[in-house]
Amino acid sequence: MYLNPNWRILTVGDGDLSFSYALATDIKPTKLVASTYDDATTLTKKYTDNALTALKASNVTVLNSFDVTNPKTWQRLNGELFDMVVFQFPLIPAFVGQAAFRENTASINTLNRALLHQFIKYATDFALDKNGPMLCYITSKDVKPYREWNIEGSVNKGLAARYLGQMPFDISLFPGYKIRNVDRDKHVKDTSGISYVFSPKTVPEVESKLTIPSYLTADSCPLCRVGPFHGEEDKQKHLLAKKHQQMLAFEADWQAWLAQFNPQE
Repeated sequence: MYLNPNWRILTVGDGDLSFSYALATDIKPTKLVASTYDDATTLTKKYTDNALTALKASNVTVLNSFDVTNPKTWQRLNGELFDMVVFQFPLIPAFVGQAAFRENTASINTLNRALLHQFIKYATDFALDKNGPMLCYITSKDVKPYREWNIEGSVNKGLAARYLGQMPFDISLFPGYKIRNVDRDKHVKDTSGISYVFSPKTVPEVESKLTIPSYLTADSCPLCRVGPFHGEEDKQKHLLAKKHQQMLAFEADWQAWLAQFNPQE
């Protein structure tokens, strides 16, 4: 993950705040504001080992109860602007997905895509300085279910910020950072991560560090992350496969959510 210490950085959804603390102590950005979805009481009860007190002692502002899907939450920034907003390993909590399933509202796949879509939208609308690079970073895992969200494809559909590319996330560069379970005080396996970068601007400083995966090139399947195909037979076999049909269903559900969320499009 490329970070410029001259950037003003906002972290969102940083469960135990260990990522924000690693930024504060090792990257030392010009400005850092950290935020968590949980309120302070829930955070300290859920994660006995957390960086809330340490960040405050370092004079880093911490915003608790920060819901990235709620525009009123972003307005709590009171006009404070940033160069980059980063969301590390976002994932809808299990209890939210179970409630949605019972209410027959949306699949957990769609809910996770919606979380990322709204993050990019509201970060661009409320947090990013139009005179800066206006960067949104999303770090995720290259395993199920994360790789089924089409992050580099249609998550940002209809938004000003476009996908610029991606880069590896090396957790060893952030001492003390622990990837946490969103529901309880448990460490998650440090699966190799990918940081996806979005911006409404061209940002040469960052784009020179990024790659575009081969499955986004011609004659490939970006939904399933495979390709390029070796020939027409190979392509047709893939298109008929169960996995591809499942991904088509996920994408259809996502497009339906987008049409409801952005009815003007």
